Amino acid sequence: MKMQSIPKSLCLAVIACCAGSAGAAGIIDATGDLLPSYTGIHAGDLDVTSAFVTYEPGADRFSFSGTFASAVGTTPSAFYVWGVDRGLGTERFNSGALPIGAGVKFDSVVIFRQNGSATVNLLDGSPPTVLPGAVTFSGSTISGSIAGSLLPSTNFGLAHYTWNLWPRDALVLPVSNAALSDFAPDASNAAVVVVPEPETYALMGLGLGLLGWVARRRRV
Repeated sequence: MKMQSIPKSLCLAVIACCAGSAGAAGIIDATGDLLPSYTGIHAGDLDVTSAFVTYEPGADRFSFSGTFASAVGTTPSAFYVWGVDRGLGTERFNSGALPIGAGVKFDSVVIFRQNGSATVNLLDGSPPTVLPGAVTFSGSTISGSIAGSLLPSTNFGLAHYTWNLWPRDALVLPVSNAALSDFAPDASNAAVVVVPEPETYALMGLGLGLLGWVARRRRV
C-alpha cells in the first residue's frame, strides 16, 4: 500500500516542540548542600531541591517555583530570592569579606516571602515593586507569577533571561552573604524555559498524531 508523505518540516517542528517541553522540568539541586559560609538556621526549607522559571510570551508572564527539602514555613524567618540576569548581570556576591556565588550573575531580584507577597527589585535605584498575594505555597513548594513588564530587558530578550535561586535567613544580622543558605543551580545560572502558546500545543498534538499515523501506515 502506498504511503502518503508528511512534510519533513512538520516532523522537525514536532521533535523541537517535544524537546522544549522536556526542558520545563527546570533544575535539580542536591539535598544537604547548604553553603559552608551560611550561619543561619539549618533546616530543610532553606535547602533547594528543585526549581524552575518559565516565560509565556503570549501572556507576557514569568512564573517562578522552588521546592525544598522540608515544608515551607519550617523556618519562619526564611525568604526566597531569584536573581535574574536580564543582560547586564554580574557576580554581585563574589566580592568583599565573604565572597561566594562565583558564576551566579544577576541584575535584578524577585523575592518571595511567606506572607504571600512578591517583591521585584531592578537594582537600578528605582523603587521596588511589591505584589501582595502573588505567592502561594503548598508543602515544600513555593511559587508565583509576575508580569514580564516588571522585568524589562537590559540586553537579553525576555525569553533568554537566566536565573539562580537562593534562600535567605532574615535572622542573620548584620545582613551579609552569610545569610544565603544555598544556590540553585550551583556556580551557574539556569535558562528561563519558554512556554509554548496554546496553538503550539495544538500543533504539537496534531503533529504527534500525524507521526503516529505514519508509523501505523508503515506497518501496513
